[in-house]
Amino acid sequence: MSNASEPNHSYPLLVVIVNYRTSSLTIDCLRSLVTEVRSLPGTRVVVGDNASGDNSTEEIPAAIATFGWSEWASFVPLERNGGFAYGNNALIRPALESTNPPPYVLLLNPDTVVRPGALKALVDFMDSNPEAGIAGSRLEDPDGTPQESAFRFHNLLTELDFGWRTGFISKLLKKWAAAPPISQKTCQTDWVAGASMIVRREVFEKIGLMDEAYFMYCEEMDFCLQAQKAGWSCWYVPESRVVHLVGQSSGVTDTKAAPKRLPQYWFDSRRRYFIKNYGLVYTALTDVSWASGFGVWRLRRVLQGKPDGDPPNLLTDFVTNSVFFKGGKIEDSKNF
Repeated sequence: MSNASEPNHSYPLLVVIVNYRTSSLTIDCLRSLVTEVRSLPGTRVVVGDNASGDNSTEEIPAAIATFGWSEWASFVPLERNGGFAYGNNALIRPALESTNPPPYVLLLNPDTVVRPGALKALVDFMDSNPEAGIAGSRLEDPDGTPQESAFRFHNLLTELDFGWRTGFISKLLKKWAAAPPISQKTCQTDWVAGASMIVRREVFEKIGLMDEAYFMYCEEMDFCLQAQKAGWSCWYVPESRVVHLVGQSSGVTDTKAAPKRLPQYWFDSRRRYFIKNYGLVYTALTDVSWASGFGVWRLRRVLQGKPDGDPPNLLTDFVTNSVFFKGGKIEDSKNF
């Protein structure tokens, strides 16, 4: 199918997948959704392509047609690579504006493989907890090892911990660590990874879509923060298990490869998140906390002969992208 045509019957869930030069991964993800769609009759899946410029616009629609997925899956080529929020918004917006909007929308990365029952577990949880606005899956490696998927909002203390990387400081700040211990039970959390994140329709109606001024990173954290401010809770649902091939779609967070230099948009997103939500002075404090601590860590690493697992030029790139060099101006949000 070439577009996301509106169905003439109600459907419980819209799954949105944004592809960028990962057509084989996207097709594998779609394949894993076959039984999930059967467990939630009427579920629709729409795949958008962020102007990949490769064979994605031929390969993905061909797979949908060849494997008989056209009844529930559709493909939408997008006009540009506007990033994660842009791609997802472009697919979500028509559904919300339709005469038959879905009660739930699931954001799903193309570099995921959905375990049996994962989607139904999320929908069942949302049905049973009307106060929950957002919920996330347990992300895991192919061998079942859990990944960090539920987090606390980043703040001055999390940045201090990130930068210093000292056991003593980390113990003191344990209650405020950005990534708490992985829970085996359903629990409330600040925000969940956007690789598999279900959102109640009313959340979009209340706070709008994701902020498209983020190209990639921090957008789901910012979205969950806006939802919390509007009174919606966010939950981690480990019964929903999704394999996440970390970094395969972005190439930035691949833990199986040597670290690469962080892209400009990583620093832009971090700076935007703090300035937008906490102001310029607070952002400056977080920059000082992170950079000073990280500088000490780099020196200590050399003196103690510890291996270097950091991205190249991280300290220099961080400082030059701090508010002290870039200032406090951020682009207006493009989420409506």
